Amino acid sequence: MSIRIDDIAPDFTVDSTAGKLNLHEWIGDSYAILFSHPKDFTPVCTTEFGAVARLVPEFAKRNTKVMGVSVDSVEEHVKWLRDIEAFSGSPADFPIIDDTSLEVSKLYDMLPAGAYLPDKKVRLTMSYPMSVGRNFAEIMRALDAIQITDGVAIATPADWVPGEDVIVALSLNDEQAKKEFGDLDIKLPYLRFAKAPAK
Repeated sequence: MSIRIDDIAPDFTVDSTAGKLNLHEWIGDSYAILFSHPKDFTPVCTTEFGAVARLVPEFAKRNTKVMGVSVDSVEEHVKWLRDIEAFSGSPADFPIIDDTSLEVSKLYDMLPAGAYLPDKKVRLTMSYPMSVGRNFAEIMRALDAIQITDGVAIATPADWVPGEDVIVALSLNDEQAKKEFGDLDIKLPYLRFAKAPAK
């Protein structure tokens, strides 16, 4: 299913860390942001959920609610929230839904086409309404992040900009990571930062 700007958001009812929620009822008269992440206890997702946790008060000022989607259970989400809050220093005061069935991920076409993206494949998409100009600084930032991570066992955290530390992939153990990237800044067992490699 393809969802386009100005379509009515497909409705769903799911379990979440805030109890059973129906999307349309939960939104009410607010704006809403639904953001998807592949799995709990993964490094990039933890930094992104942490960034959202820090921004909840700003969203609230704008009459906007946020809801996270992850393919794990509510029980796993509750455990993961502790890591998110420890990393971000902010309470993760927003619901994360149980999408173990992949119902919402499929409904909103959130699943990637494959685990890796070779040349000539779509690497990034951004959709804006006609009334909102595109953020070209973000396009350049995303391009820099794509290029620095290509073929290297690293990822970039939320809000990363060139020159900042990167996340070491879980495919490397600590010893391999140190050999490849030097000193590590270990925030959580699965969230390890290192200096960005030179291009």
